[in-house]
Amino acid sequence: MVKLQGLEDLLQSQLKQHVKKIDEEAYYPREFLLQLGKSGYFQSEGLDYSEVLLREARVVEETAKVCMTTAFNIWCHLASLTYIRATDNMYLKNNLLPLLESGELLGATGLSNPMKYYAGLEKLHLQARRVDGGYTISGTLPAVSNLGRDHWFGIIASIDNNQRIMAYVQGNVERLVFKEKLGYLGLNGSATYACQFDDVFIPDDWVIAEQADSFVEKIRPAFVLYQIPLGFGVTGASIQSIDKVCSRQAGCNKYLAVQSDELSEELQQLRSQLEHYITQTDLREQWKGLLNVRLQTVHLTSKATHACMLHQGSAGYLKCSPPSRRLRESYFFVNLTPTVRHLGKMLS
Repeated sequence: MVKLQGLEDLLQSQLKQHVKKIDEEAYYPREFLLQLGKSGYFQSEGLDYSEVLLREARVVEETAKVCMTTAFNIWCHLASLTYIRATDNMYLKNNLLPLLESGELLGATGLSNPMKYYAGLEKLHLQARRVDGGYTISGTLPAVSNLGRDHWFGIIASIDNNQRIMAYVQGNVERLVFKEKLGYLGLNGSATYACQFDDVFIPDDWVIAEQADSFVEKIRPAFVLYQIPLGFGVTGASIQSIDKVCSRQAGCNKYLAVQSDELSEELQQLRSQLEHYITQTDLREQWKGLLNVRLQTVHLTSKATHACMLHQGSAGYLKCSPPSRRLRESYFFVNLTPTVRHLGKMLS
């Protein structure tokens, strides 16, 4: 088990009091996210890749127990980190990676549409045109989360039918228009924006990969892996909530079909599978296994949050209750790229 000295104190002192505001007022927990980096939870220097993955997956899980919105923002940042850790572009590695790992800069993903494109579900929304010193990008991404004008995010754009590039974009670049996305069932505090590119210039220094197709195969296992502990955390919190009310109303919850020990056993099995895949030599060889764990985790999270609502009874039916928030969070997890139907297609 990976130890995370001080994380629980950080969660209790700097996040827990903001959860209701995040959920109900779309508050973005920027300072907490930056503090994670300042506290060393994103540092990779001197560590094996598996050690980094195990630690960062635990950070996501423990945060999701308190607030899935914030944990999702962490996933966005970790996905962004994955792109820069894997690139051969030394400008990005030397100038941005240290800032992303130290809590001085936050990153976003921008790859929801490209991941669907590579699964044959959508066309690419962005087009690139080669110009002197870089590329211009046009098109619209419907939703990019953990975003801000001082953030950076990954994109993939098509040059023609034979080539796609991946680049890293600064949020304050000229000719890039943000439109905030709100009104979701949950996760409104995730700083999600539609991004419209109108011939946005991307210098060569910002190009992550000239051949995005092969680069995506390298980074997609971590992209999916970091999502799995989102479900672990929400499931774990649901189990704790079920256990707290087991003796209420003369212990009648024992007659419910799903109990916490069953959920705990399934959660531990999935956690063990994930840890096994993380410790393997080449994560790319574990792609199908990771997809399967991701899909099973979605189903377990849905099962656990629904069971928690039944165990809580009328107390859980309150709009602002933690069980009802976790239920809404579980519906987001079902629809997070890759969605349940997306996963089913890739596993078929």
